[in-house]
Amino acid sequence: MDLTLIWKTLLIGVVEGLTEFLPVSSTGHIILAEEVLHFEGPPGKVFEIVIQLGAILAVCVLYRAKLLATAGGLIRRERLAMHFTATVVIAFLPAAVAGVVAYKYIKAVLFNPMVVAIALIVGGFAILIIERFAQRPRIKSVDDVDLKTALWVGICQCLAMIPGVSRAGATIMSARAFRVDRAAAAEFSFFLAIPTMLGATVYDLYKNWSTLDWHGSGLIALGFLAAFVSAMLVVGPFVRFISRHGFGVFAWYRIAIGALALALLLMR
Repeated sequence: MDLTLIWKTLLIGVVEGLTEFLPVSSTGHIILAEEVLHFEGPPGKVFEIVIQLGAILAVCVLYRAKLLATAGGLIRRERLAMHFTATVVIAFLPAAVAGVVAYKYIKAVLFNPMVVAIALIVGGFAILIIERFAQRPRIKSVDDVDLKTALWVGICQCLAMIPGVSRAGATIMSARAFRVDRAAAAEFSFFLAIPTMLGATVYDLYKNWSTLDWHGSGLIALGFLAAFVSAMLVVGPFVRFISRHGFGVFAWYRIAIGALALALLLMR
């Protein structure tokens, strides 16, 4: 197996895991990384789909206690578990509907480096503005998120269909605008990622079934493992960091990376 291809595969997997739950756009980073590295992984869409599953699995493992407690609470029809599940479902539905309706347009028109670069810059400034004017939090736990806030977060999640916007960024910052505490906003975004990313994965598999190719399964497994491990390592420190320091550093990072990518694209 080509050693260079192995390192590129590992790097793409790490990029997915590190960026999936940060407000910096994993899809945008993957598009830019593949462009810069001239990465040509296994044929078909399997590689991109599987590395996302690695990141999802990491969150499921890290938050397994909450997920198991919620599942048990649903069986026992506990109010807290039913309310939490309802908020996640309500937040998930807008993107599910919009994704089905706009799937072809998004994949055909928006998945290109120029869109990513511009979206990174605009999103960076949006984070700075929200952080600057965000009011004192009224919601400090994912269990306290109300249905109105959940619906708002779900509607804003639809913006993340534009590569470079960031699903995590759209959901976290919209929650912040509705006066959700930074840590609670991030954790609600993590839980919302589970049905959203699983739904997107299943729909991607359905739409691309005829072109799926499992050749190169070793590279696919390597990318999955890299995404899983890197996501496991980044989620906890991310929540602790933003609780103390906010999201400003991620905003300036987005602006810098987006500006660099835009400059490189315009010089080609």
